[in-house]
Amino acid sequence: MEKEFYSTAEAAKLLRVSRVSIFQKIKSGNIRAQKVGRNFIIKKSDLFEALGNVLSKEKKQNVDRAVAKALRDYGEVFKKLGKE
Repeated sequence: MEKEFYSTAEAAKLLRVSRVSIFQKIKSGNIRAQKVGRNFIIKKSDLFEALGNVLSKEKKQNVDRAVAKALRDYGEVFKKLGKE
């Protein structure tokens, strides 16, 4: 059974960042969260929406370069695999 809400610790583990980063993202509005007692809970949908915003500009550029290189080097192989 999948969870609907995640704690800040669980969110940090999923996003591979520190809890402090999660709190900063909540405070800045990059991650929507609800305060429960002394902690926050984050809806699953909000967490995965934030996941798209986690990568820094530099990391996104690195991913784009890697994809472009893979397409350049293996584009024909990808096409053939797609037909199978």
